[in-house]
Amino acid sequence: MRVVIAEDSAILREGLAQLLAMRGHEVLAAVVDVPSLFEAVDAQAPDVAIVDIRLPPSHTDEGLRAAIRLRREWPGVGVLIFSQYVETAFVAELLAGGSEGVGYLLKERVVQLDDFVDALHRVAAGGTALDPQVVTQMFGRSRHRELLGEFTPREREVLALMAQGRSNTAIATAIRVSERAVEKHVSNIFGKFDLPPSDADHRRVLAVIRYLQN
Repeated sequence: MRVVIAEDSAILREGLAQLLAMRGHEVLAAVVDVPSLFEAVDAQAPDVAIVDIRLPPSHTDEGLRAAIRLRREWPGVGVLIFSQYVETAFVAELLAGGSEGVGYLLKERVVQLDDFVDALHRVAAGGTALDPQVVTQMFGRSRHRELLGEFTPREREVLALMAQGRSNTAIATAIRVSERAVEKHVSNIFGKFDLPPSDADHRRVLAVIRYLQN
């Protein structure tokens, strides 16, 4: 896996680079600002870019705006937002082009390096990795909160796990129910979103994206 990192914290930037290199991944560039990020992506064609939200010069939303541009101008590059903050104002825009190759993880909630690397692999391969807290906050700000009322508490829980790219088997293990019960919840979710049957796995995440974009 070929990776570019954009992170203004020197310790975290170099730490991520070393950890990924130790696991056999190629870190093409580890940069501190948006212009360097674009230059590295354009020149190196990575599989995935890890981007912090708050980058120089203002340390507000430069990284998230950069991620949106990456999605638009380099659609073949996966983008994983890795931040301390949930910036809900731009998440829907980040996902507007579809759910493929997008991730948003919160730094303080990544406990196991294996989980982070697995999420990075999913995003690089065109999958999705959304932290449940990101999904929860997006639910809270939706203009159509009444839609959430159509879901049972268990369906909301399953929906959040679907957003992380979890399989039915993994969801069943996480919430301690049978895989058949999960299949029923997923079917109900698709029905409430009026999503027709499809062979595409990302239909699962499309259910979450449709809610967020409403």
